[in-house]
Amino acid sequence: MKQRLNILIACTLALLLHCRPAVAQQSQEQMAAYYFDQGEYEQAAQLYETLYKRTASNKYYYQRLYATYLKLEQYKDALKLVEKRLKQQPKELALHVDEGNIYLIQKQQKKAEKCFDKALEAITSNLAPVPDLAMAFSNIGRHDYAAKTYLAAREKTRNEHLYFNELVGVYQAMGDYGAMTHEYFNLLDKQPGMMPSIQISMQKTLQEAPDDRLAEGVKRALVERVREHPDNRNYLEMMIWFSLQQKDFRFALTQARAVDARFPDQGGEQLMRVAQIAFANEDYDVSADAYRLVQQKGQENPYYFDARVGELEVDFARINHNYTIDSKDFARLKQRYEATLEELGKNERTIPLMRHYAQLMAYHGSDVQAAVNMLDDVLEVPRIKPAVRDEVKLELGDLLLFAGSVWDASLLYMQVEKANKNDLLGAQAKFKNAKLSYFTHDFAWAASQLKVLRASTSKLIANDAMELSLLISDNMEDDSTYGMLELFADADLLLYRNRLDEAWEGFDAVGRAALSHPLHDEVLMKKAQIRMKQARYEEADSLLQRLIDFYPSDITADDALILRAELNEDHLGRPETALECYEKLLLDYPTSLYVDRARKRYNALKAR
Repeated sequence: MKQRLNILIACTLALLLHCRPAVAQQSQEQMAAYYFDQGEYEQAAQLYETLYKRTASNKYYYQRLYATYLKLEQYKDALKLVEKRLKQQPKELALHVDEGNIYLIQKQQKKAEKCFDKALEAITSNLAPVPDLAMAFSNIGRHDYAAKTYLAAREKTRNEHLYFNELVGVYQAMGDYGAMTHEYFNLLDKQPGMMPSIQISMQKTLQEAPDDRLAEGVKRALVERVREHPDNRNYLEMMIWFSLQQKDFRFALTQARAVDARFPDQGGEQLMRVAQIAFANEDYDVSADAYRLVQQKGQENPYYFDARVGELEVDFARINHNYTIDSKDFARLKQRYEATLEELGKNERTIPLMRHYAQLMAYHGSDVQAAVNMLDDVLEVPRIKPAVRDEVKLELGDLLLFAGSVWDASLLYMQVEKANKNDLLGAQAKFKNAKLSYFTHDFAWAASQLKVLRASTSKLIANDAMELSLLISDNMEDDSTYGMLELFADADLLLYRNRLDEAWEGFDAVGRAALSHPLHDEVLMKKAQIRMKQARYEEADSLLQRLIDFYPSDITADDALILRAELNEDHLGRPETALECYEKLLLDYPTSLYVDRARKRYNALKAR
């Protein structure tokens, strides 16, 4: 078959030779390329020789013929081809690389490097051949000569930052991370205003690195520069930036303190930066330490106010992260909130503190009235932004529902929905009202509202709406009643109101009433949530494991996996189990909303 195809191609070629020259040349080129791709290099060489003789200035035909000779191991022919073209095109410096490559293939290292050196010596202030020359070196794996090419161009033009990005790329390819990092720092020395651009470039390079060697090289180079130039603010700030990129927040804090000590005019700016980024990454210890260091500067410091607020936000986040709070810790935190609000006042800047205090009192102190009073105070703050006002109204509605004032809560939800019909806040209010209707057994109305919300632009709201909608539709019984679902909703409301023992009994009753009822997976999830709130983590882990094992196709399976992973990582000290759960979620539930979160936590655990 292959022989017939070759005969057909030869006949076609003979026929086309009688056609116009341009058409014939184009067809010859296509056939040469076909032969080359098929590995039939002798036929390809014959055609490329003909084409190159006809148009000796054509660089493409030269390159293809050169490659064909190398495939055929016809090194003498290749050498003659290169030498002849060098005489015709002496300014085409990459030809020296082609010549040297022939010797390199034949293990004649000295002859090869002699050719390479000729190319470097031929570089002038005319930079036109430089990119092709450097690329030619890189293409044969000689990144060291590619770097020398760019450096020679710098020398000839006396421009020490010429080809900065290209050199960084070459050093990265070589694995010479020290030289690469020094390129960045040398540019920073001359142009400090380039720091944001340098950081963006370094961040991209660090993300693309296949292993930790680049990060280690950058750190060594930074430490060296800081040691040599302890008063250079740029190096210290780069060290802080790099430490934050690597999520080494404790080291970043150490460097921020150094900046603060050497440059007191900054007033704690770097400390605040570390505090905020550490907080966002849930490193609460570092964040709190940084905020306290700023506060030690005194009330006249411009960051004092924000540091006071920030430290309390850290303490509040610890409570939410740990599910429960000791009575002594609660009393201490309550006193700190009250003292801070007394000192700073109730105003636009302390609204976050007032909102957190309300949540602390309601959900951890069981003092709903104190919480409601505080949110009422928020709504009376002058110049409060409309969006913040409506967010606080939603929180107030949640508190009223928590306290059992169902209709007052519904009224607030409706007010917010009406004021924010076409945005996210309106969708949140609509969902809260639909869930309230579910709690009060108005399942048909709840389902109609959830149907609309399933098309929400917010993935989180759409997902929550879908889960609640499916819970209702999947558990409608044969006689179109909702007997078991009503029991489940009653228990769910008790859970929402933090009446945990009563909620457990309610879910237990659902589980006992119908052993094969489709609500059983939901019951396991709710029981696990109760045990987590009670800090009975081993029991919660066992319940989640049962759900994953027995209901892997249910809508709650990915919820159970992410909860079990974080439970084992944060509270049970079993990182191996957490890794298994994250991995299972990523592999078995690739469309889950938790994929990004799981991947982030998985990679962080792997890096330890």
